[in-house]
Amino acid sequence: MPDAVVIGAGPNGLVAANLLVDAGWSVEVLEAQEEPGGAVRSDRGVHPDYVSDLFSAFYPLAAASPVLARLDLAAEGLRWSHAPRVLAHPLADGRCAVLERRVEDTCAGLERFAGTDGASWESLYRTWRRLEPDLVQALFTPFPPIRAGLRLAAKLRGPGGLRLARSLALPVRRLGEEEFVGEGGRLLLAGNALHADLAPEAAGSGGFGWLMSMLGQSRGFPVPVGGAGALTAALVSRLRRRGGVLRCGERVTSVVVRGNTAVGVGTVGGETVGARRAVLADTSAPALYRSLVGEEHVPSRLLRDLERFQWDFATFKVDWALTGPVPWTAPGAIGAGTVHLADGMDGLTRFAAQIAMGRVPDEPFVLFGQMTTADHSRSPAGTESAWAYTHLPQHVTADAGPDDITGRWDPREQEAMAARIETQVERLAPGFRGLIGARRILAPPTLQAMDENLHGGAVNNGTTALHQQAVFRPTPGTGRPETPVRNLYLASAAAHPGGGVHGAPGANAARAALGPRALRAPLHRAQRM
Repeated sequence: MPDAVVIGAGPNGLVAANLLVDAGWSVEVLEAQEEPGGAVRSDRGVHPDYVSDLFSAFYPLAAASPVLARLDLAAEGLRWSHAPRVLAHPLADGRCAVLERRVEDTCAGLERFAGTDGASWESLYRTWRRLEPDLVQALFTPFPPIRAGLRLAAKLRGPGGLRLARSLALPVRRLGEEEFVGEGGRLLLAGNALHADLAPEAAGSGGFGWLMSMLGQSRGFPVPVGGAGALTAALVSRLRRRGGVLRCGERVTSVVVRGNTAVGVGTVGGETVGARRAVLADTSAPALYRSLVGEEHVPSRLLRDLERFQWDFATFKVDWALTGPVPWTAPGAIGAGTVHLADGMDGLTRFAAQIAMGRVPDEPFVLFGQMTTADHSRSPAGTESAWAYTHLPQHVTADAGPDDITGRWDPREQEAMAARIETQVERLAPGFRGLIGARRILAPPTLQAMDENLHGGAVNNGTTALHQQAVFRPTPGTGRPETPVRNLYLASAAAHPGGGVHGAPGANAARAALGPRALRAPLHRAQRM
């Protein structure tokens, strides 16, 4: 019997398992899919000569994560690569907002939109550099982040701190209007906010857009050499070298609870795997409490709170094997790893409003990845391994376009949605369609079938909106990984600090399992009421 069982071999589950074996625990990781990685996987399924990332692809949060840094995955062979440019947002008139690797170059580009905007970007970046160490530490440590929080409070003491707090609480549209005269800086902030499910008018979207933009400026948007699966391979290699066990194709169907204590798990094959000390779940919160634990073991208050749990936007993704580089009309998009496609700020607002109404957007905001540009090993020279994704409503009520998409996602609807994405690309890169050598469509049900945590294609295990962050994640409580069941810990992005590949939820759960048991009893009074 192992000391701990980890449910799910996504990045958070693998981080948790690694930290537990480092502490001398015996650990067994059970993964439902036939391969590990969760949403960090790659394959050659589009074309045998092209490596395609199935889900996540660029990793600014991994680059900043102290959790992953401490694991020293370079010792397992993990290497990172960068595109010449971090991110671009081209416009139909040929202008292009570009997040460059060097802040001086970003500023020079923004000055072409408005003469003072370079200085405004530099000011935002100076604030970031002053706060970055403590802010990153606060984000990626268990809640509440007492030490890092105190250091941040000391740096923010006085009127300047209050003004910054106000700025980060703003909707990103308003933040952009206050900071920039031209459209370029505004688009960089707003496009980065919409990597999550934060509309330009959403409270706090300014802070998230600033965070992602400044991470891109300071750390870039790096990719693992050889594909996203290389990051997973490094985590698995490290785990196994230290004695951890990983079993794939082992679907867990229940958490065994005795005397309000998790003592193991049951699998679909009828096996019971005991756990002497802890069970850690890299699963969604609804799946853990309603399906795996069972409602009879969960406080009624928590069950009522789960009825209000909000998923983030659904996702629709297309992968391509392109026979040549993308023919962008805006030179600034050439060499960018990530390209945002939308018709200005109003296009972003219109897109988010359609989703809020349950409508499939007719002109979707497209996030486009040029993977060979970022890592030359992804496809033959002179070609491009590329992908694009867009957001959709979790529950479709209507189609804002002409194709009568209902959300069934049958082959006709998948083709129609893929055509909308390709139209957005073709508008800014005429001739794009003629370069498509092979294509794969990943609709929301397909994404969920490949990783059950991607409910309806939701990639962040719950909304990034303020009402489901910190002490509200996944439900009102403590913002910590402990659950009402003793020795059971939530180790997924459903827990604080949420989505993105950084390993913090898994690390927080592992630390909680290893920590003093005397501290655990009072943690869930809010959920027991």
